[in-house]
Amino acid sequence: MAIIRPFRAFRPAKGLEEKIAALPYDVYNRQEAAAVVAENPYSFLAIDRAETQFGPEVDTYAPEVYAKAHDMLQEQIAEGRFVQEEQPCYYLYEQAMDGRSQTGIVACASIDDYLENRIKKHENTRADKEQDRINHVDICNMQTGPIFLAYRANSALREVTEKIKKQTALYDFISEDGIGHRVWLVDSGEDIKTIRETFAQISEIYIADGHHRCASAVKVGLKRRAEHPDYDGTEEFNYFLSVLFPDEELKILDYNRVVKDLNGLSTEAFLEKIQEKFTVEKQDASLNGKGYAPVKKGEFGMYLGGDWYRLQAKPEICSEDVVAGLDVSILQDQLLGPVLGIGDPKTDKRIDFVGGIRGLKELERRCTPKEPGGQPEMQVAFSMYPTSIGELFAVADAQRLMPPKSTWFEPKLRSGLFLHEL
Repeated sequence: MAIIRPFRAFRPAKGLEEKIAALPYDVYNRQEAAAVVAENPYSFLAIDRAETQFGPEVDTYAPEVYAKAHDMLQEQIAEGRFVQEEQPCYYLYEQAMDGRSQTGIVACASIDDYLENRIKKHENTRADKEQDRINHVDICNMQTGPIFLAYRANSALREVTEKIKKQTALYDFISEDGIGHRVWLVDSGEDIKTIRETFAQISEIYIADGHHRCASAVKVGLKRRAEHPDYDGTEEFNYFLSVLFPDEELKILDYNRVVKDLNGLSTEAFLEKIQEKFTVEKQDASLNGKGYAPVKKGEFGMYLGGDWYRLQAKPEICSEDVVAGLDVSILQDQLLGPVLGIGDPKTDKRIDFVGGIRGLKELERRCTPKEPGGQPEMQVAFSMYPTSIGELFAVADAQRLMPPKSTWFEPKLRSGLFLHEL
């Protein structure tokens, strides 16, 4: 059963939480990260992406970048930007967006639960992306970005969460993107016991977002075990920083696709070809001026030549298989691959992915010439019906993997609010 334990977090000193909290390190490119840090030097992104402290001549992954992250973190702790809890505890972390909220339990999860598949994954990781965070965590001796975990809603955890949220929040602020953030300290012995013992009865926990951060944390833990062969399993390096959310509160957004060309086909030939597997209905622009967002599974929107279309997968191409039956798989296996020639969407430069948070207007923008008579960046776009949390659980339970870019979770967890020292 799952070990989800309290820990002595480092966290922002009261009054600095809004300045320090930062979006995850991997949502920015180098130039964007530098701009954020230049505008707000308190942003934790300065530590998560310490290349922002150097000129472009210094490689993002140079040893001195990780050393700088370590030194900045220690300096900020010494000057009082962060404080550490005296005793191990949990936290509640609520995020509010667009009229809905999700509340997770901030804790440390076991690397053994990950290795033994009690914490389940649904996508592969890349060694190069892992190595960056391995270096960052190992050299900083601190996990700075929590892993987004999910579990099937549980009445005991729901009750203790509702009770704690009636207390005064430790932090309460709205970030620059309009997301509300509230944090409560869970230091009551009774509440800690309830949370720990309830999770001990839960046999499946799922990585919702943060597969690379999770794999990196686990590998640092294994490295530390090798360096300390007399370890007994209680050391902090055996655990990784997490926020665990009940599935009933989570919402997955669509993860849309744009493709550079029609693989040598004319518009007419392309439309004719896809009608072999999909019903295709052109949308009336006078009735639908907001693009076309699918309203059910097996349905897709398509933007082509300035027009929106509704695509419906024909019954014969649908599947009950947990992976082949995903909408992202149907589109890839029946249209993107055989018609547009996108063999491997992970590596093909002709396809790009657009998170649903950016809206359908972004798909139109990518497929519209910047100047009259010019060529658009992309030729065709597809809007997706979101993958469900139930589908994610089913794939992970079957020990299978989803296609790339299957899920987009919002809101994103902030880095810098909770730090776990190894």
